[in-house]
Amino acid sequence: MVKRWWARRRAALRARAEAGMATAEYAIGTIAACAFAAVLYKVVTSGTVSAALHKVIEKALDAQF
Repeated sequence: MVKRWWARRRAALRARAEAGMATAEYAIGTIAACAFAAVLYKVVTSGTVSAALHKVIEKALDAQF
């Protein structure tokens, strides 16, 4: 009986200790996603990539069917 009580108590303490981890993980994931989006934006709006995308779009629009 004591073993069962102790196992439940330990599980409850572990669950309570890890309750805040989800918030921290979401915050880090959000920051990482924003950083990745900023880098991707800088790459896509750079002159070389922008010109390449423009050429691809022009080629696609001028395609003969």
